[in-house]
Amino acid sequence: MALRLAGDASSEPPDDFDWPTAAGHCRMAYLRGVFLARGSLSLAGGRIHLEFVVPVEQFEPLAAWLAEAGLPAHARVRRGRGVLTWKGSEQVIGFLRRVGGTAALLELESVLVTRSLHGQLNRAINAESANLRRSIASSRRQLASISALSAAGELERLPRTTRALAVARLNAPEASLAELARALGVSRGHVQRAFDQLEQAALHMGGAS
Repeated sequence: MALRLAGDASSEPPDDFDWPTAAGHCRMAYLRGVFLARGSLSLAGGRIHLEFVVPVEQFEPLAAWLAEAGLPAHARVRRGRGVLTWKGSEQVIGFLRRVGGTAALLELESVLVTRSLHGQLNRAINAESANLRRSIASSRRQLASISALSAAGELERLPRTTRALAVARLNAPEASLAELARALGVSRGHVQRAFDQLEQAALHMGGAS
């Protein structure tokens, strides 16, 4: 806070802070002040990026202090200024939490939650789309098998429940296996086995011809 009140955003952090003898809360207050004066947090473009840009003479001491505090940063010199950067969400959250950056922390966590929800939604949509494509392909195979068996007079040779399933599929091409099972009063496994029987019968009939 002292750094923030000492001047505007162009103010430099003081170079006489006695880090080795300072208490832990004073060290965190100092880092908070450095961040307010010379730091930035970016959440754009799906990336999390926090950095300090400080005079080059303060660059190495600050890097060492951050590492000592358990907050090591990637360090480099850019255009004559020292740049300390974090790009991992865990490190950034850890820093903001320790220095009391409540508002920035809440914004960051909101972004991460939203990103996570979007990811889960996309995965659910992709999985549902894949399931739908498989269901459509299965229904087409089943209808083709039923049509071939019916045309050849072979459908009547199959068990009664299998014939009933064939009629149910013809009446509801889009129905799921579970829906067909409920309609016929049998298990889903029974429906799956009956369809396998239909497809195998059609396949063998085709091979025999």
